[in-house]
Amino acid sequence: MVVKVVLLGTAAGGGFPQWNCACALCAAARDGRLPSRTQDCAAVTGNGRDWWLLNASPDLRTQLAATRALWPGPRDTPLRGVLLTDAEADHVTGLTELRGAAGLKIHAAPPVHGALAPARAALDRYAPWEWADSLADGGFVLAGGLVVTAHPVGEKVPKYVPDQASTTPGPWVTAYRVEDLATGGVLVYAPCVGAWSPVLDGLCAEADCVLLDGTFFAADEMGTAVRSGAGQAAMGHLPVTGPRGSLAALARHPGARRIYTHLNNTNPLLDPASPARARVAAYGAEILPDGTELVV
Repeated sequence: MVVKVVLLGTAAGGGFPQWNCACALCAAARDGRLPSRTQDCAAVTGNGRDWWLLNASPDLRTQLAATRALWPGPRDTPLRGVLLTDAEADHVTGLTELRGAAGLKIHAAPPVHGALAPARAALDRYAPWEWADSLADGGFVLAGGLVVTAHPVGEKVPKYVPDQASTTPGPWVTAYRVEDLATGGVLVYAPCVGAWSPVLDGLCAEADCVLLDGTFFAADEMGTAVRSGAGQAAMGHLPVTGPRGSLAALARHPGARRIYTHLNNTNPLLDPASPARARVAAYGAEILPDGTELVV
């Protein structure tokens, strides 16, 4: 078998169009001139039977219903658990859609476990789940023949986390390296990246496919609050372009399939006819729609 991936959702928090935004891009999506997108989430399998979610978006119910491979059978569902990259609301609230599903395993870094403590207690009252440390030495093995390691890529603390808990030692944000030992195929999933780092560069160098944070096309996309270095760091997403952007860094890794995900509703990459989309394509990177299936 090979690593199979389904892009369940490819938009940032709020989806596209965003419910409270009347910008030109959102208006075009409401009019049907641009494709709508649900909030970022993916599913991965190594054998076609055991599936694992990469984050759990608020749109999870709709995403699962739209993906035949994830439909339940008479006695079971193919879903085995979730790998959380962080504790952001748009990446974890989909866990509530899974309440009552027995035997799920949730992998996350220790600060994420701490932030989710109240939700964990509530969800476990429906059906006990196993909550595992994604940063355990040596990584972990998923049902289906996949070996996973988590790697620190950011320190953004969600706004809902109390001040006293926000000082919990990190990392708060991780990327996942998913490998099929039978074929050697490697997927890297990093929808939230605070800054390009040697760790991320090394992951991309050995990957066959990279799903990378494409939230903002430019550092000034959200105005002056983000234009400053401090503002950009607070948002927790490096821009695609600019001297510290990801596009030039990805160009050093032409051997990998490079796909941007987690697109904010302000991002011109949402428009296939935009100069921004042409620029990214010239670098060999891709923007794909919800529901795309990949083989790594």
